[in-house]
Amino acid sequence: MRIGLVAAPWIPIPPIGYGGIERVVDSLARGFVAAGHEVLLAASSDSTCPVPRVPGMRPSEPAELGFTLSELSHVIRAYEGLGDVDIIHDHTLAGPLCTVRRGAPPVVTTIHGPLIPASADLYRAMARDTAIIGISRDQTSHVPDVPVTRVIHHGMDVAAVPVGSGKGGYVCFVGRMCPDKGVLEAIHIARAAGIPLRLAAKMREPDEIEYFRSTIEPLLGTNEEFLGELADTDKYRLMGDAMAFLNPIQWSEPFGLVMIESLSTGTPVVGTLIGSAPEIVDHGKTGYLGSTEELHRFLPLAASLDRAHCRDRALKLFSTERMVANHLDLYAKLLEKSQLPGVPDGSHLHQNRVRGTVIRTPEPSPITIRRP
Repeated sequence: MRIGLVAAPWIPIPPIGYGGIERVVDSLARGFVAAGHEVLLAASSDSTCPVPRVPGMRPSEPAELGFTLSELSHVIRAYEGLGDVDIIHDHTLAGPLCTVRRGAPPVVTTIHGPLIPASADLYRAMARDTAIIGISRDQTSHVPDVPVTRVIHHGMDVAAVPVGSGKGGYVCFVGRMCPDKGVLEAIHIARAAGIPLRLAAKMREPDEIEYFRSTIEPLLGTNEEFLGELADTDKYRLMGDAMAFLNPIQWSEPFGLVMIESLSTGTPVVGTLIGSAPEIVDHGKTGYLGSTEELHRFLPLAASLDRAHCRDRALKLFSTERMVANHLDLYAKLLEKSQLPGVPDGSHLHQNRVRGTVIRTPEPSPITIRRP
């Protein structure tokens, strides 16, 4: 197949630092080429993904993140430059709605963010002639009348991630400096467990900087070490040497790529039972899930879990090869017209329903989260 990929204009592919969506697009591009297909990538001109790219694109503009006019200008250039590809996978929000794609090849889009009522009308409009991919069963359950064609979990190059020893004597947090990611909760949980915490966080936007200065920085003490934002090599070393990865998210995250990064290093995940976490973490085997108030009890237990099993689960369920194969299967069905855009694939209908997850644990001794 000749596959056209459209990325958003604000961050290069792959990202220099933080950028989960951009990492996924990069993995797909490389994975499709490795599987023997042709790829044409429409991304910012400063992208370095080693596949052919649409010429004439502009450099990334992180300061314009979320600007509609910036995105529209980008997708117009993208669609004009994609030429005679067989299928287009558009990872922007505006592209699948843009009139420049009339008469174009089949279009697929991925819902990378939360599926909420405010965005439901957009995806319902897309679904008339666009195949929609969800990234977790939890994500697609929040607005069940949006016709998600298939749920495909993210993947990454697990084999390229070094396995750590887990003998660093600390737990770690990696994420974005914001309340939703649970930075504040991570500090209190690690203190309640009596285990040192190393924090690595993206902190570039004004609201992230303000949250750090007003809430997190005054709280840091001898039990915490703040490392800032890390490059991949340092991040994987941090994760690999940790006895557990602490992920006390405070919102229904559509997919936690950072959790499969941790499992790839062999490090179990201890996190809140919310969002996509139950689809990634096998409670009692590759980590522990529960309420914020009980996670401190799970941290010592996580150190005794089988790190090889964590790595094997990542390889089996969350590899680039698995993600690529799932996408190629959907593309082929669309091109054969055995799968119609906007019509859920019958074999995946069950993935649009979240089955109840019951985790029985002893009554926790609560911890107190001090909020300003």
